[in-house]
Amino acid sequence: MIPQEILKQVRHIEISTRGLVNEVFSGEYHSVFKGRGMSFAEVREYQYGDDIRSIDWNVTARAGSPFVKIFEEERELTVMLLVDVSASGDFGTRKRLKSEVAVEVCALLAFSAIKNNDKVGLVVFSDHVEKFVPPRKGRRHVLRVLRELLFHKPEGRGTDIATALEYLAHVQQKRAVTFLVSDFRDHGFERALAVAGRRHDLTAVRLGDAREEELPSLGLVELEDPETGERVVVNTSGAAFRAAFQSGNEKRRAALDRTLRRSKVDLIDIETGEPCVKPLMRFFRDRVRRQR
Repeated sequence: MIPQEILKQVRHIEISTRGLVNEVFSGEYHSVFKGRGMSFAEVREYQYGDDIRSIDWNVTARAGSPFVKIFEEERELTVMLLVDVSASGDFGTRKRLKSEVAVEVCALLAFSAIKNNDKVGLVVFSDHVEKFVPPRKGRRHVLRVLRELLFHKPEGRGTDIATALEYLAHVQQKRAVTFLVSDFRDHGFERALAVAGRRHDLTAVRLGDAREEELPSLGLVELEDPETGERVVVNTSGAAFRAAFQSGNEKRRAALDRTLRRSKVDLIDIETGEPCVKPLMRFFRDRVRRQR
């Protein structure tokens, strides 16, 4: 049984998200993610201004007057959410934890998808794939996806992005709009990312927190790696140590940026201290500009 508290959270997320989707995201989402092509809908009599290339000559010959073919976009898409639930997600020094931001991002994307009659599926992973929800349509299905994300108790503590992407290849044969939501504290997934980037319309959603990039001067502090449990005491008063810490994180981010560019994978950066709306809107608008 799902606790009443989780159900209340799901309802709250639905209410807050639905307004944003209706007011902000609906048109942007539709513009960015195109359907699979054009399908024949009907024929009708030629009207002034119609493209003569669309004339159906067989129907025209039988009817004795010009008729044109009408096509419509095959809109239906499959949206796959690959969500990292490793232990590093339980970190956040601002308003929310990274894991909470992940749920909000998924809610915005999922409700945008069903508003456009697209399917939504979910892969939850840590150091292994922990949950798979096959893609389906509709509000009830999206609420189930959110319940799974909120109610799920991770089994693993580490992160294995390559395994998640390889699993996606097995369960989703056709091309899908895919969002990989993670803090990307992993390595060795470059080949799997490149393969997934060719097969699917893949976007990386990188979750971060300011304190992971820059340390304040607080004297002796014990730091713990949430995924391995390793602990170390460091002196944050030393400017050289803080500079080295910041430099190491900047190099790690730059390395991921290069990997994503090589694999032609888009990137959305979201921090725990900021609303999800602005970076998502930047992504939608930048991509629309690139497609023109």
